Amino acid sequence: MKLCPVCNAFKEIELSCPECNSSLEDKGKVSDFLDPYGHYNDEETVKMGDGYSDTAKKQICPHLMYCNHCGYDAVKFIQEE
Repeated sequence: MKLCPVCNAFKEIELSCPECNSSLEDKGKVSDFLDPYGHYNDEETVKMGDGYSDTAKKQICPHLMYCNHCGYDAVKFIQEE
């Protein structure tokens, strides 16, 4: 089973906000916002309910990126390794 390098602190995401050019902050996996107790489930179960139909098949992890300066947010898909 592959792991998300960002969730496991192997890598960090460094992106700039397209609106104001400030740094975007990684707020974690999207599934953590949808189900605050989801981290108790196995990863395959979490992926079934994360709101994206292909995260398990493509082995990607959706992370919420947020700009503390202007409020911009976006989902960044991280390739699992």
